[in-house]
Amino acid sequence: MPVKMRLARHGRKRYAYYHIVVADSRSPRDGRYIETIGTYNPNSNPATINLDFDKAYNWLTNGAQPTDTVKAILSYKGVLYKKHLMGGVKKGAFDMAEAERRLDNWMTEKEAKIQAKIDRLAGDADAEVKKQMAAEAKVKEQKLAAIAAKNAELAAEAKAKRDAERAAKEVQPEAADEVEEAPENEGAES
Repeated sequence: MPVKMRLARHGRKRYAYYHIVVADSRSPRDGRYIETIGTYNPNSNPATINLDFDKAYNWLTNGAQPTDTVKAILSYKGVLYKKHLMGGVKKGAFDMAEAERRLDNWMTEKEAKIQAKIDRLAGDADAEVKKQMAAEAKVKEQKLAAIAAKNAELAAEAKAKRDAERAAKEVQPEAADEVEEAPENEGAES
């Protein structure tokens, strides 16, 4: 029976995630499978991969053929590197302890790279948020300055209007006295 390690699609439209499965190559893509060995979510950054390392290695050594994408995932997680190292042990190029040491070194380097990428992405996101906040603060200051200028202008207009009304009230009683005196004078002349 030709066995393949491949992806089985799950999730909603335009937001797929995948199960990494071992299946007969003649079965449908999302159909019957022999065993699930992990999940792959390409929607996160970096992509989230949960893989049962030992199951994947056992299926790979037993002859299961990975598809291109699954092969890339196995390489990313170090399963193919372990298979390569075990080939060196079989040939006698080095012993099992040396193979485990090399695999551990590779894994720590890989984890450091992944963590560095996560930190860089988080730092970029923080920098972007700070940049947006600074831009919003600048716009807010400009709006507040415009509002303050408009309020100062309105206050100056209101003060001028009040001063004019006060001046008119002060002038009005004097004018009323003059007006009252004028009719008396006019009446006396007639």
